[in-house]
Amino acid sequence: MTGSGIACRRSSSTLIRIVAIAAMLNILAGATQTAEAAQQNSAQPAFRKCTNRTHVNCVVDGDTLWLSEEKIRVADIDTPEISQPKCASELARGNRATRRLLDLVNDGPFELHAWPGRDEDRYGRKLRVLVRNGQSLGDILVSEGLARTWSGRREPWC
Repeated sequence: MTGSGIACRRSSSTLIRIVAIAAMLNILAGATQTAEAAQQNSAQPAFRKCTNRTHVNCVVDGDTLWLSEEKIRVADIDTPEISQPKCASELARGNRATRRLLDLVNDGPFELHAWPGRDEDRYGRKLRVLVRNGQSLGDILVSEGLARTWSGRREPWC
């Protein structure tokens, strides 16, 4: 009986060690996931102006950007064109809107909110509203005269 009691204690002891190790691994895995999630949420990537070669974390124009490998159309606004402007004043305002959007997305973390009723536009861009502290970044561009609230169709800028 003494022999089986020792074996039982050893089995229990081994089992306790295995459970303790598993619990520590779970805690460590959870901490790693939490740290990764916090890093993803708080460490927004730095954005730059898109070039023909770069399409990751960059701003195309005042209402379009690439986040990681996803092209995003800022859904709640329309800004002047810079790729095919109809007049010089549209190009000038479009360039200002582009620079301002670049500043805004680099000012700190923001959230992407889905556009109600539609996920993508006809060009395959994700339709999203950029929000920081409850305020639309698009609304900031509108208040500064660099964008219009999206009405469902393009309006001329010239």
